[in-house]
Amino acid sequence: MYPDNVTCAILITTLRKAGRSAKEVWEIFEKMSEKGVKWSQDVFGGLVKSFCDEGLKEEALVIQTEMEKKGIRSNTIVYNTLMDAYNKSNHIEEVEGLFTEMRDKGLKPSAATYNILMDAYARRMQPDIVETLLREMEDLGLEPNVKSYTCLISAYGRTKKMSDMAADAFLRMKKVGLKPSSHSYTALIHAYSVSGWHEKAYASFEEMCKEGIKPSVETYTSVLDAFRRSGDTGKLMEIWKLMLREKIKGTRITYNTLLDGFAKQGLYIEARDVVSEFSKMGLQPSVMTYNMLMNAYARGGQDAKLPQLLKEMAALNLKPDSITYSTMIYAFVRVRDFKRAFFYHKMMVKSGQVPDPRSYEKLRAILEDKAKTKNRKDKTAILGIINSKFGRVKAKTKGKKDEFWKYKTNRTTSPGRHRS
Repeated sequence: MYPDNVTCAILITTLRKAGRSAKEVWEIFEKMSEKGVKWSQDVFGGLVKSFCDEGLKEEALVIQTEMEKKGIRSNTIVYNTLMDAYNKSNHIEEVEGLFTEMRDKGLKPSAATYNILMDAYARRMQPDIVETLLREMEDLGLEPNVKSYTCLISAYGRTKKMSDMAADAFLRMKKVGLKPSSHSYTALIHAYSVSGWHEKAYASFEEMCKEGIKPSVETYTSVLDAFRRSGDTGKLMEIWKLMLREKIKGTRITYNTLLDGFAKQGLYIEARDVVSEFSKMGLQPSVMTYNMLMNAYARGGQDAKLPQLLKEMAALNLKPDSITYSTMIYAFVRVRDFKRAFFYHKMMVKSGQVPDPRSYEKLRAILEDKAKTKNRKDKTAILGIINSKFGRVKAKTKGKKDEFWKYKTNRTTSPGRHRS
């Protein structure tokens, strides 16, 4: 006996769920094809799903096109699979195209189809379109589910200053008898976070815990972000400790949120602890990590430690960017060490980094406020760099040109006196 297309479809699904790669599944399919197994809607649907699971959308689309050429029509499930894959890659135009193609072929969209489409527009921060799609679903006799309303909450939540609308969508969901999911609460907490309502974000977090809904790493990250924005490092630490007790494995976004929260308040010891957690989780520190860590040390008055952090970056083969150098420049200007500020500015220019005009405006403001009459030469030197094109300064022909040549004085040496 030879395997038929039903056996082939079951085998493909089993292999996919067992974690076999799309390439392996395809090779097995080819062997079965050689034995006379004919392509069917179920078989190619399984193949499309296998490739989409690995993010191989273009390959999945090729398979779908080949099936269409063979006279086997795609069904709604196949289109949903393709739309979902493109949506996860943030290719919204392709999602729209597939939806239009699907309807042009006379296929009826399912609730899952609308959920994918609504999620795509939520990513685009277009809540008005999500509202329209929700009504369209209902007009077609499709019942919106928790995922549908979560898309709406997310659409409003991603749009700043619309957290009240996100809360309204959350209440609408509960009024129709749907129980919020972890994703629903996370979307609501995120909405409050970006609008600066950290108290409401935390209240929603407590509410979901009381209802027995386990917060995900995304939920914790959203709560941490709320307190990062508010500058409440006490709550930031409290939520982090709770997360560790619950054995929730953080992501790079989680740790960057924590690190930035501590860094902005100058808590360099706590910031170091976060970087330590990075290592425990196998996450390699990035340039952004060190930029935030430098900010923590600078704000904490530990400017003397900044050169050491620069050495650590070099050991990890991390190339400092203009933000790295700017952070160091600000730190040394803050303590009136203009010579070091100038030195690291020079390093930044030599490394090929393009100075950020906004950063220089801020630096100018700091100098105007901090620099005193006795530092007039230092102030003039730095402002000269700021005002010059791309921060470049023409070298003088006279004097010894070491790293601090601008600060050499030309006093006349008299008997018994030494040049300072």
